[in-house]
Amino acid sequence: MNHQKMIQRHIRQDYLDVAEELRHNHKIKEIEGKRKETIERVFADAKEKQGLRWTTLRGLKKMSIQAMLTFAA
Repeated sequence: MNHQKMIQRHIRQDYLDVAEELRHNHKIKEIEGKRKETIERVFADAKEKQGLRWTTLRGLKKMSIQAMLTFAA
């Protein structure tokens, strides 16, 4: 009997490889550094100052409405 193990790559392994290469790119690191200062700060403020850390609402639609009202204020 011929027993051979077959190794298969994940369906999306090509995309994972590209993401891994980008992770080590200096330009991407620069962009991610700026993201920390801009985008993430907005969400942190929303969580801490506008009360979006927890909610009694359920569902994407209701949460979307609450988030829109919060950011519009």
